[in-house]
Amino acid sequence: MIHESSKKILIIEDDAITRNLFLEVLEAQGFDTIGAEDGLAGIEQAQKHLPDLVICDIQMPDMDGYSVLTTLRQDPDTAIIPFIFLTGSNTQTDVRKGMELGADDYLTKPSTIEDLLRAIAVRLEKQALLRYWYATNSNQVAQPIPASFNSESIFPSVPQLKAVFDFIEANYRQGITLSDVALAVGYSPAYLTNRVAKQTGETVNGWIVKRRMAAARPLLKNTNQTIDQIAIALGYQNTCHFSRQFRQHHGLSPKTWRKQQQVLQPSKSATLQFIKNRGALEKLVPLGC
Repeated sequence: MIHESSKKILIIEDDAITRNLFLEVLEAQGFDTIGAEDGLAGIEQAQKHLPDLVICDIQMPDMDGYSVLTTLRQDPDTAIIPFIFLTGSNTQTDVRKGMELGADDYLTKPSTIEDLLRAIAVRLEKQALLRYWYATNSNQVAQPIPASFNSESIFPSVPQLKAVFDFIEANYRQGITLSDVALAVGYSPAYLTNRVAKQTGETVNGWIVKRRMAAARPLLKNTNQTIDQIAIALGYQNTCHFSRQFRQHHGLSPKTWRKQQQVLQPSKSATLQFIKNRGALEKLVPLGC
């Protein structure tokens, strides 16, 4: 867990009881905290204090969490601040909308204190790693792709987006989001979303998911790893989230898809057994006579 007094966290929540509880817990953990009772106040506090992380409720009067996120992502000063949604809904549509707008994570209410602290720790640690990656790789990102670069890459050949796809390729196993990619390539999430969508017809998050799905297929087909293990290996914190996205792309759950592949392609042991049986048969009845 990260417990640094220098880390500043903004809580935007219209319910005073929930807001004060989160503020008290985070202060006890050594964080510098700021509270806001609605979306407009939250935007003002974010622009004034530039927190290290924003936790925001979706359902609020006057301005909802989606509008708060959109506003912050359009401001260069707040565009790359990690953003976690608090939501009373766990529907696929709500989660997807938040991620496409540039949210980094979401917590379903009611959440435990452990869930809250874990989500904060993961996001702050990831932000630190991404800043380090960008500092050490920013000069390399602009270099041309070698001729030997993966010829089976799922990404289109768009020179202007090379840095975007390079970063996704190098980090898709780390649970990256639109905000992470935007930070790495030096654009605001809103600008990057428009640029990638205009040139490829797909969102940044869409490309991240496609890359993970491309990696998931051989893991399901050629290894004995469990679905949970594969989900973790591909950067998912939630196996159900992985399974939902896999079903969206393939029309089948990972488990069903794997079984289908096993039927279509006999196992190695079955093939060896067939060869062994055929050899025994040839000793009794010479084939081809």
